[in-house]
Amino acid sequence: MNSSRKRRLRDALAWLALALLILTTAAHLATKPPAMPAFAAVRADWQPSEAWLYDRDGQLLDSERVDFERRRLAWVPLEDISPAVRTAVVQSEDQRFWSHGGVDWLAVASAVRARLTMGGTGDRSRGASTLAMQLAAFLDPSLAQPGQRDWRTKLRQMRAAQQLAADWSHEQMLEAYFNLLPLRGEAQGIGAGAQSLFGKTPADMTDADAALFAGLLPNPAAGAEALGRRACRIAKAKDCSAIRAAAATLVSGEQATRFDPALAPHLAVRLLDKPGKRVTTTIDRRIQTAAIVALRRQLAGLGSDRVRDGAVVVLDNATGEVLAYVGGVGLKSTAASVDGANARRQAGSTLKPHLYAQVIEHGWLTAASILDDSPVQLDTASGLYVPKNYDHSFKGPVSVRHALASSLNVPAVRALVIDDVQQFRDRLWALGYHGLVEDGEYYGFSLALGSAEVSLVEQANAFRTFANRGRWSPVRFTAARDAEAPRQIVAPAAAFIVGDILADASARTDAFGADSALRLPFWAAAKTGTSKAMRDNWCVGWSDRFTVAVWVGNLEGDSMRAVSGTSGAAPVWRDVMLALHAGHPGKPPAMPTGVEARQIALPGTREPPRREYFLTGTAQSEMAAAPQAARRPRITSPVSGSVYALDPDIPLGRQRLAVTVSGSVAGYRLILDKQPLGDADAGQQILPRPGGHMLTLVDPGGRMIDRVRFTVR
Repeated sequence: MNSSRKRRLRDALAWLALALLILTTAAHLATKPPAMPAFAAVRADWQPSEAWLYDRDGQLLDSERVDFERRRLAWVPLEDISPAVRTAVVQSEDQRFWSHGGVDWLAVASAVRARLTMGGTGDRSRGASTLAMQLAAFLDPSLAQPGQRDWRTKLRQMRAAQQLAADWSHEQMLEAYFNLLPLRGEAQGIGAGAQSLFGKTPADMTDADAALFAGLLPNPAAGAEALGRRACRIAKAKDCSAIRAAAATLVSGEQATRFDPALAPHLAVRLLDKPGKRVTTTIDRRIQTAAIVALRRQLAGLGSDRVRDGAVVVLDNATGEVLAYVGGVGLKSTAASVDGANARRQAGSTLKPHLYAQVIEHGWLTAASILDDSPVQLDTASGLYVPKNYDHSFKGPVSVRHALASSLNVPAVRALVIDDVQQFRDRLWALGYHGLVEDGEYYGFSLALGSAEVSLVEQANAFRTFANRGRWSPVRFTAARDAEAPRQIVAPAAAFIVGDILADASARTDAFGADSALRLPFWAAAKTGTSKAMRDNWCVGWSDRFTVAVWVGNLEGDSMRAVSGTSGAAPVWRDVMLALHAGHPGKPPAMPTGVEARQIALPGTREPPRREYFLTGTAQSEMAAAPQAARRPRITSPVSGSVYALDPDIPLGRQRLAVTVSGSVAGYRLILDKQPLGDADAGQQILPRPGGHMLTLVDPGGRMIDRVRFTVR
């Protein structure tokens, strides 16, 4: 060979080598995989989609889905995964996993041969994809783009798997694989998959579960027949009937999570706001369960055609810890996701104890003071305010004890007139009723009857103040290192007297009967309330250790049917109180300093002599209604706002309306529709004519003293 030919050969070889180098470099660059993260970084970045709520003893109460992109639970360590599952997955997905360096070259060769000889696809060719290669695709989705299963993507995946095998241990790769793999539906990882598909923890999965789990991996959306067939092959079972049945159950979704007790869903929504958050609450699981059972039983007994919703809150008097928080129990509720314990609703008569405590504290009234339960009308900026009692009747002169225990409306309004609307509003704000954002003038005299909106938690904590001798502190949902120091809001003596009134079964007999749901076999004080149009029903009360608040109503705002304080919320309150004090009856509070007891008579009322409690220095032996002559003259009938209907079958002359006036009215005159009617003390009668009428009482000097509006139809 001459030198010229040798030179050309050398040049050709050089160019070939260069071309190979360029091609190799290009292939290397074209198949360069993305950098793989460290195992520690992957585990640290893991964020569950759930957050968890625990009771005071660390037991799971509820969980809340916070991230809705995908469902995954806490990271599961490899040792917490059933050995059967580990073995089944390795055997079905990557038999030589523990011996190769990320790529199983024997499996690759087998897969290539299968493609060349049979054109095979599907499960047979899947054997070339190792667990490390799949893991690399989980870590970087660009390695497994849908529709991109070309040689370049496969080579990048293989190189990434080799990188993982060089930097991670096989145990770390397998652990990460189990936590990152996508499963049926939106579940990701064995934690969520074991729970939602099998109703188990990863550690409790059986051999059959393992075969089904491994059978899901090639195609998580597979139907029952395909899944059962593959799982049977993995399990090497002779009789596949049980596995096929289990596959059908899995695909049907019947094994939805069994791990979430769902004991406090509304509290979970309130406290859980970040993925992976774990909150240990002050909830007592036993008390929470008892409250749920009591509320569920009462709502089921009343029936959804009468009332659909309810809520219960239980507080520890000493600490303010929330021992039970039931925002609702579902059943036939049409607003089950609304938190009934945190929703603000009209308070009804439940604000009256705070009003009477304030006037007793100031010394303006005592528990034996006489209030007149008779028609009253008050001039307001929006017109006359005419309060009426729940039963539309009037009891005449009654003591404060009887008025509060029987929840009479008119005496409460009279007490508010003695007090001051703004002062009472400020007291309610100090007690934690922070929904009262307007001034007293906005609420007016109706505030005495609970026109303001409050939440059940606010109710419970305000009443807890009575149990703690007038000291208020915020409620606690979690264990706090530095609890807020209590503030003295109500005088201890006034708190004691109000508590004694609300625990007095005989004082409330007229309104609630001698043996209502409020009467317990131990000392407990309670107040019921019903809002306007029967939309809300409350019962709030306390013993020496616990305060229990119950609300019953319809969260959508429609009225209840035939449900009152003692038939709606009170039975739930009673059941919870009895459960709380099983074996440990409540004890009456000791009389604080600043209180004295005195035997008292109440002539002129229907109340018998009794022992009564007074603030020191205010005690009396006899308390009577003011004589008629000492009372402010006013029209007591007709009542302002009344509507009278004429009977066409009765002669008009026999349908006269009698006018009654209280107080000393000598020299006073009555004027009807600007026309003189006659002397006020002459027993005047009105010959009614259809239409609206104004009756006015004037003094001897012609000054208007009182007026009423009424209508005749």
